[in-house]
Amino acid sequence: MENYLLHILVMIGIYSILAYSMNLLTGFGGLLAFCLAGFYGIGAYAHTLLRVGGPESAFAGELLFSAALPFPLALVGAALAGGLAAFLMGLVALRFRRDFFIFTTLGFQMIVFVILYNWTELGRGAFGIYGIPRPDVFGWEVRQLWGYVVLVGIVNALILPILFVLYRSPFGLSLKALRDNERSAESLGISAFQQYLSALVIAGACSGIAGGLFASYVTYIDPTSFGLKESIFIVSLLLLGGSGNIRGPILGVIVMILLPEILRFAGLPDSIAPNMREILYGLILILLMYWRPKGLLGDFALR
Repeated sequence: MENYLLHILVMIGIYSILAYSMNLLTGFGGLLAFCLAGFYGIGAYAHTLLRVGGPESAFAGELLFSAALPFPLALVGAALAGGLAAFLMGLVALRFRRDFFIFTTLGFQMIVFVILYNWTELGRGAFGIYGIPRPDVFGWEVRQLWGYVVLVGIVNALILPILFVLYRSPFGLSLKALRDNERSAESLGISAFQQYLSALVIAGACSGIAGGLFASYVTYIDPTSFGLKESIFIVSLLLLGGSGNIRGPILGVIVMILLPEILRFAGLPDSIAPNMREILYGLILILLMYWRPKGLLGDFALR
């Protein structure tokens, strides 16, 4: 039971990074993007490829690229990969607004999945990569669950305060101004393209870090963990908890992580339990969009 609770804490920590990254884009910038799972997956694969190399690697000569870097450097590499992917996507996607921007992010998400699924030299395609080394931080090798809780907590303690400062900084205020009235904000000298691109890069880098943490935790990754369904789940965290502030995303994460765990103890047959979870997710989101479009604790409603 103790290990089960520790696992839930680890997943809450990883998804908190994703939710607060999404909050910068959606809650403050007003950009609804279905691409964070793409950045998340790119970070996971970048981190993995930077960790599984070496002469004794099981994938020696099989992967297009691999290295054997220490965990902290590989995590930095995951952040850089996620940020670079967000930058490149933003150069194209930010030429559009509203529905067309959303469709562009959907297209990016699908492209990432197809590449990861079919480019076997990059990440072994549908077979995935196994045996990802466990984190080793300055001589501390994380092997037990409580160690992962501490590690994920430390990373959250480093990333989330930075995001919280950005929320309240002139940068965050400029995003809010663009969200509320883009034309008026631009008339005051705020560059929509520059601010939105910066927000995308920050969200991409943070999502990449979350991907690196996930890969080192589960020690096996494959493309199915980073598909469109995962992007929709990340958006759902904000739709449920609310966006545009600090308290909404964490509520959404806690509820969405705990809900399927609660259903495990509901005595549902194994044949319908997974489908029932999806039905409940959809029902909750439909009710919220109708009765509480801002989410449970949100300051901003998607339009």
